[in-house]
Amino acid sequence: MTQFGQVADAVPGNWVDRLAPEWTRPYLRLSRADRPVGTWLLLIPCWWGLALAMGAGVPMWFDLWIAVACAIGAVLMRGAGCTWNDITDRDFDGAVARTRSRPIPSGQVTTRQAAVWMVIQIALAAVILFSLGLPAIVLGIMALVPVAIYPFAKRFTWWPQVFLGIAFNWGVLLAWAAHGRTLGVSVLCLYLAGIAWTLFYDTIYAHQDKEDDALIGVKSTARLFGNDTREWLIGFLVAASLLAAMAVTISLRGAPLLIALAGVLAFALHMVWQLRRLEIDDPDLCLKLFRSNRDAGLILALFLAGAAIV
Repeated sequence: MTQFGQVADAVPGNWVDRLAPEWTRPYLRLSRADRPVGTWLLLIPCWWGLALAMGAGVPMWFDLWIAVACAIGAVLMRGAGCTWNDITDRDFDGAVARTRSRPIPSGQVTTRQAAVWMVIQIALAAVILFSLGLPAIVLGIMALVPVAIYPFAKRFTWWPQVFLGIAFNWGVLLAWAAHGRTLGVSVLCLYLAGIAWTLFYDTIYAHQDKEDDALIGVKSTARLFGNDTREWLIGFLVAASLLAAMAVTISLRGAPLLIALAGVLAFALHMVWQLRRLEIDDPDLCLKLFRSNRDAGLILALFLAGAAIV
């Protein structure tokens, strides 16, 4: 039996629906706390950037705080971004089977209440950001631009996933700068690798909604690629892997480089595994494979962290 207010694509048995006080549930659902994979996908690039910066420089005790701050910030900013997305997409969400159960179209909260909740989350995230030094603060403020644009991208371009990639991987740059390093070629390669990875996993995700999107006129790479999706995904896989390999090759030497390259290989092999299983007309499988990208990203993060401490 479906619980009142439960969102259709929430993780079954999630803590929000089971444990959170009832009055908080609509707000936590706005923040996607019942669907945590997006928070992971926002956090993981931060840890990539931090680990590569540590490997390229000298690890510091402050790096522990950067890692924790990125985790807290990812929860808050993913929540704020999703709330903003639901405010701007409230009419679209009501017309799509998978999203009409979200808090705004289902009447659990008003648009005004959602806007207040968004501001609270941004304010809390700002407190965390201000502890990371001026370069990171500037980059954090700049990140609000792609976050604000993304919900509208699907209305004017077939490539909204590019805007998502720009926003979701900004943490690579921010964490690198928080460590005290100047932006350069290696971190930009890692950032671009993240964008290619986002194009990979979010195209898979978008195949869930392609029929409803076509009816309401929403654009996506899933609709653009159609039956050629697999070929495009191979391209994104290759781009993400090569760019990540370039990033670590520029930054690292010796044993750390070998460890990091092993991580890039494992990351690529996970995406190959996803491609071998993918059926673009099976929405449940698309969602499952999308969620598995948490593991793909963590694999690379683990190897980069290992390279930083050897």
